[in-house]
Amino acid sequence: MREGWGDRELDLPRQPVADWSAARRSRLAEMFPGERLVLPAGGFKVRNNDCDYPFRADSAHVHLSGNQTSDAVLVVEDGESVLYARPRSSRQTDEFFRDRRYGELWAGRRPSLKEISDSLGLEVRHLGDLDERLRSSAKTRVHRGIDATVDESVSADGARDLELARVLSELRLVKDPWEVAQLQEACDITALGFEDSVRDWEQVLEHGERWLEGTFFRQARAQGNDLGYHSIVAGGSHATTLHWNDNDGPVTPGRLILLDMGVEARSLYTADVTRTLPVDGTFTPLQRDLYTIVLTAQQAGIDAIRPGVPFEAAHDAAMHVIAHALEDLGLLPVSAEEALSPDSKVYTRWTLHSTSHMLGLDVHDCAAAAPEHYKQGDLEAGMVLTVEPGLYFQEDDLLVPEELRGVGIRIEDDILVTDDGSENLSASLPREPGAVEDWMAGLRG
Repeated sequence: MREGWGDRELDLPRQPVADWSAARRSRLAEMFPGERLVLPAGGFKVRNNDCDYPFRADSAHVHLSGNQTSDAVLVVEDGESVLYARPRSSRQTDEFFRDRRYGELWAGRRPSLKEISDSLGLEVRHLGDLDERLRSSAKTRVHRGIDATVDESVSADGARDLELARVLSELRLVKDPWEVAQLQEACDITALGFEDSVRDWEQVLEHGERWLEGTFFRQARAQGNDLGYHSIVAGGSHATTLHWNDNDGPVTPGRLILLDMGVEARSLYTADVTRTLPVDGTFTPLQRDLYTIVLTAQQAGIDAIRPGVPFEAAHDAAMHVIAHALEDLGLLPVSAEEALSPDSKVYTRWTLHSTSHMLGLDVHDCAAAAPEHYKQGDLEAGMVLTVEPGLYFQEDDLLVPEELRGVGIRIEDDILVTDDGSENLSASLPREPGAVEDWMAGLRG
């Protein structure tokens, strides 16, 4: 069994991300001179019994290395970087023939150390050498919670490790041109997934939310890596649940359907786009009125984005529109201006969430960044954020007219901050109600 096998080394080209990753590592090392920084990719996670979820590397690790193989650990120290990786197993080992997780006959070919090094432009050593490296004396910070084995290998220093996690997030706040291109690609594939979903409308009407979820997923896998997050396919009153993930209900004529879906590109950058569509292909007058409120709020938020304004500028602009619209509908117990006061915010009964979040390798990117650099900070050119206001009238909300109950509307786009304003990366998907109707009609034939 172990004899008569050939061996081959693949000649892999250097990946386009390699130079960008090297520049990011240099910036990181400059912030922690004389220290050792340990950034794991993570390992497989069990779904059930002996079945794993598909592996997806930690975002900070990918950002700094480009590596997407499991179990690898990036070590940055004194300006030098080494990736410790698990290579393909030798045919002289039981792992090659018997290991369901790593064996080549079970799980497919893993790249060799040389192949990883050539493609990433990094020095790569065997993962088995990591323990000795970590035992050597040096001030060490670990990106924790990613790999339990690595966490156990280095004594924790809560303050130092948390500072590392914060810096790793903040390094991703401003995207470089390569990252912007990846996000644009993710948005473009996402638009194709939305189009496929509408082309399948007759099947959607027959089989419900599950069918639409599956149609979009097919495009995500065909042209991207995966979904960037679990799709929200929310027909009718399901749209009033912000993260409706069951996707198991009917798609009912006469109602609206809220689709919050994003493709993760093969570089692992993700889009995050929401459209609310009329199931019949045409908005009723009431649906159009409510939809227009949300669209006007979203456009106000997008118009507010430019370098130097507070991160919350888009939210404040969108909520100003919605609060005044709710006043016009007679729903607010106080004036719109009183409702917008930080001491009130009574309008949030129907808006529920903030308008924006950062976007990148994670759908909610840069989550560990310090507030003063993110939600309490100012926007800079190169940042990418969502603008996604919504209106949600719950089925059992007795403070709104019966005809509003069970209606949920959200419109979301991915916005790049440019030197002189902003650019909508997901603009290829229509937003104006008439354009949405024409788009659906054209795709349905």
